Amino acid sequence: MTWQLYAGDGQRKYLNQQEREAFLRAASVYPVPKLQTLCAVLALTGCRISEALALTADRVDVADKVIIFESLKKRRRGHFRAVPVPGNLIADLAHIHSLAELWARADGGRAVRLWRMDRTAAWRHIKAVMAEAGIVAGARATPRGLRHGFGVAAVSAGVPLNLVQRWLGHAQISTTAIYADVMGPEERTLAALMWR
Repeated sequence: MTWQLYAGDGQRKYLNQQEREAFLRAASVYPVPKLQTLCAVLALTGCRISEALALTADRVDVADKVIIFESLKKRRRGHFRAVPVPGNLIADLAHIHSLAELWARADGGRAVRLWRMDRTAAWRHIKAVMAEAGIVAGARATPRGLRHGFGVAAVSAGVPLNLVQRWLGHAQISTTAIYADVMGPEERTLAALMWR
């Protein structure tokens, strides 16, 4: 299956940079701190919502500032990828989720999921934050819109496709290549690099 960045009606299926920033601002004041971190992880890693909800305490690497996701889209378990994240996200995760206490457990935190909710509840919260951010309902106002927005932002920032592929957990580079086919402000940003 080939992913497209536009829906059948021509609507964008990704958040642009301004929308991503608005989403992160709205998430930072969401009344439930653990949901603030869920929103930040989705926006800043491009992970799938199921991968975020499966994240356990032992997969937050403070020293290397990475979050290690199991690629749940794979047909077999055991495919992991490390995604670099900003230090402030690591600090928020450590503080809000009391990671030091979880790491001190006998299992090192392997049995403790950071967010104990199902996909439906997570979707509902993400949609509420999107609404607070002023992101209109539609193809982009979804967790997948955050994932696609991450991919577009990474490519727009000059991150090589093979790294974006690894971070998103794509099996094929052709799937990742859709993010190089951006339009609007993102395309102008890339074009401006040629004009310098």
